[in-house]
Amino acid sequence: MAEVFNRGIMPAMNVEIGISPQPVIIGQLRAQLSGVFGIVAVDVPRPPDEMIRFRGHLLCDPEWAFAELSRRLEALDYTPTLARDEKNGDLDVLVAMRGVVRPRPSRAWINVALFVATVLSTLFTGSLHEEGGNLLSGAPFAFALLTILAAHEFGHYFAARYHKAAVTLPYFIPMPASLVGTMGAVIQLRSPIRNRRQLFDIGVAGPLAGLVVAIPLLIYGLAASPVQAPSSDGYMQEGNSLLYLGLKYLVHGKILPGDGLDVSVNSVAFAAWFGLLVTSLNLLPLGQLDGGHVAYALFGRRAWWLARIAAVAMLALGVLSWSGWFIWVILPVMFGLRHPPPLNDHTPLDRRRKVLGVLMIVIFVLVFTPVPIAMVYP
Repeated sequence: MAEVFNRGIMPAMNVEIGISPQPVIIGQLRAQLSGVFGIVAVDVPRPPDEMIRFRGHLLCDPEWAFAELSRRLEALDYTPTLARDEKNGDLDVLVAMRGVVRPRPSRAWINVALFVATVLSTLFTGSLHEEGGNLLSGAPFAFALLTILAAHEFGHYFAARYHKAAVTLPYFIPMPASLVGTMGAVIQLRSPIRNRRQLFDIGVAGPLAGLVVAIPLLIYGLAASPVQAPSSDGYMQEGNSLLYLGLKYLVHGKILPGDGLDVSVNSVAFAAWFGLLVTSLNLLPLGQLDGGHVAYALFGRRAWWLARIAAVAMLALGVLSWSGWFIWVILPVMFGLRHPPPLNDHTPLDRRRKVLGVLMIVIFVLVFTPVPIAMVYP
């Protein structure tokens, strides 16, 4: 999420040469807070005027207050943030940060070029596992996988557009020399997240949309995949999540693998299984993954402790089960294990979103795969 503020030019002020403009700016900001925020104390964490912090009390509904303060402070080239005082819960904290985000227009041709390259990459990868091996034989795999990834990313995209956040179209990432021919897809938010409700909606929309597509494709693929004895020469075993295990039982009437048998997944089933895996990885409560968005929206800054616990648990899994978990710890740590607060960190989630948040935790438990991939040698 891009949160780099464009530095504006300080509005012209009638001040004498040699006199600090800080009191004048604070006075202007005080005037803009009038009627919305009752000021108790003021300090300047980043002098002379980069960041000015006001402690006090909101005089009206937090959501309306933040929208109104955003409008007022933008005229002075400031962006507000709003939260409860961590040390004194009876006070509210409003921070005025110099600069206003002005999103740059995106270049759609880059998205189109990357998508075409990813189509070719997944066609090639899919064709390697089909008889004949021509490029078009990989179409079922490529179609299933890209449909799931597109549903996931456009879920985020349309949720962001609904909340009037500046957002790019999905960037698909081709990766021919990989298991599935792609590193997935991402969107880029080009304006800060305004509040927890917006953060939650954008976070949950992707996984839910992806699952709506992945589950029917998985059922279809499993129904067309035979149950048989695995190869005696060794084979790659896709990992079981509770949901995947349940769907195999639903389709084939038995726990698989078991009794020397397993389902030999076709290309559509494998692509859909990978879609579930992607969903589980994205729902990890780390940094700015989807799970990080949901966790922060639900728990606020307590989600930072949850991220630490999750990182330690993944390190343990990396030692005990699958070494790939080390990578999924390193990446969030590199980009920031802590999820940044939204601009308005004061307004809580409503009951409907809290219930959906609990459902997302249940979904994570159902799709989480402790050992995603294993090589089996009978």
